[in-house]
Amino acid sequence: MLTIKQLRDDREAAIRKLAKKGVDAAPVLDKIEALDDRRKALQVELDNCLMEQNKAAKQIGALMGQGKKEEAEAMKARVAELKSRSAALSEEQAKAAEELQAAIVSLPNFPAEIVPEGRTAEENVVVKQSDNIPELPADALPHWELAKKYDIIDFDLGVKLTGAGFPVYKGKGARLQRALINFFLDRNTAAGYQEVEPPILVNEASGFGTGQLPDKEGQMYHATADNFYLVPTAEVPVTNIFRDVILDEKDFPVKVTAYTPCFRREAGSYGKDVRGLNRLHQFDKVEIVQLAHPDLSYEALDGMVAHVESIVKTLGLPYRILRLCGGDMSFTSALTYDFEVYSEAQKRWLEVSSVSNFESFQANRLKLRYRNEKKKTQLAHTLNGSSLALPRIVAALLENNQTEKGIRIPEALVPYTGFEWISNE
Repeated sequence: MLTIKQLRDDREAAIRKLAKKGVDAAPVLDKIEALDDRRKALQVELDNCLMEQNKAAKQIGALMGQGKKEEAEAMKARVAELKSRSAALSEEQAKAAEELQAAIVSLPNFPAEIVPEGRTAEENVVVKQSDNIPELPADALPHWELAKKYDIIDFDLGVKLTGAGFPVYKGKGARLQRALINFFLDRNTAAGYQEVEPPILVNEASGFGTGQLPDKEGQMYHATADNFYLVPTAEVPVTNIFRDVILDEKDFPVKVTAYTPCFRREAGSYGKDVRGLNRLHQFDKVEIVQLAHPDLSYEALDGMVAHVESIVKTLGLPYRILRLCGGDMSFTSALTYDFEVYSEAQKRWLEVSSVSNFESFQANRLKLRYRNEKKKTQLAHTLNGSSLALPRIVAALLENNQTEKGIRIPEALVPYTGFEWISNE
């Protein structure tokens, strides 16, 4: 979340930045400023009341020692009155602080200066695009037809077991999933990321820490009996490893990778663009997370983008990199680059990765700080990226590599799959 200092030091700049994300921040800032002033005034009054209360309490003993019983009793009554007033002030101050927190939490992160203006995905900026789009025959099949032809993914069985958006991978389809997970993890650990295996259920504090809660769009699956949430991405448990942690400046950069299944309700998703693997409720993803010094977080972001690009290149997939406009960015992001791979069979681009810098937005929620050379604590910067999400990678691999013989497996994956072709032979 943003800090009071960020919002109050330059009100006009805050309004301008949030407008780029489509937010009219002026009414919220009015409320925040009024609540902050009220909270501070109540704190001053409470401090004065407690000071007077302590002073009066000390006088009671002295008055009793001097035999001034009536004055002592009057002072006791005054102390009781001050205690009652202190309790009321404390309750008012806590309520003001709670309302202030709720108002601040409602605001998204500031976008970086280089974030393009725009409201929709059509206004994102293509910063790089490869030129290796394959030429397929006119009768090329989309991946859901290929999955049926080679019996590697069963969408109907998933509907039977759970519902739409929960496919069952079979045979070489299941082995391809496992191969991609291991391939991505190996590439990430070779780049200096420490692998962890986190829980796939998280508590409310973890969801709040990375900005998934409050869940305004209802995208998270909620296990209500225990108040746990199924992770929408490994970013949530991995980043929360460092909740309430104070790092040393020399610890940077902290680099972590993890594989988890991911769960998203994807409420309101329907139509041809969500067919097959294009949009699922459960899917596999390998994530990379970095904690960085604030002065170096954008250098770290560039490194993460280059790392993800190297993996997509190795798979031989046609890709492009987009810088998201303000209106298409997530609530928590300051700057996001999306990776899309081209599906020649579907004639469309498929998003496979988002790589983002959150600056101090998540760190402020997490109370994630570092101690600098002067032993002062400051908020760290957090970053994360998909490296990579499997469903659309699989869709593009199946579609772009289809031949008369079958589906050719990229050379880099063969040591992981143990086979070169998916076919009916």
